[in-house]
Amino acid sequence: MTKISLASHPYMLGFEQIERLLERSAKSGNEGYPPFNIEQTSENSYRITLAVAGFKIENIAITLEDRQLVIRGRQSDDDKNRLYLHRGIATRQFQRSFVLAEGVEVGEAVMENGLLHLDLSRIVPEPVIQKINIRKGQ
Repeated sequence: MTKISLASHPYMLGFEQIERLLERSAKSGNEGYPPFNIEQTSENSYRITLAVAGFKIENIAITLEDRQLVIRGRQSDDDKNRLYLHRGIATRQFQRSFVLAEGVEVGEAVMENGLLHLDLSRIVPEPVIQKINIRKGQ
């Protein structure tokens, strides 16, 4: 049986990049931490909220490369001089990746009350109708 991909469909021309983005998203290794929400805040805007309690702003990095939004958190274990009788709050690292569609832009990132909010907006291009002239051959 032959696997049919999005890029090989005869009516879908130029969508190879979308297929690569889907494959990369599936392999991104997102685990269940930290928990997050994605909400639609208007017709063309979204908000991603991550629960990052215990992280400082300087412990979090947000990057956007080739339509992939990556949020990384890294805490340092500066409690080496403490003797814990029970340690239920571990210092942890995380990485969350989101693949953004063409035209989706990352806006403001705000951290409050242990929650990191990232606002996204989708730019809707004006429809373009182009007339293609037909030239008479030899």
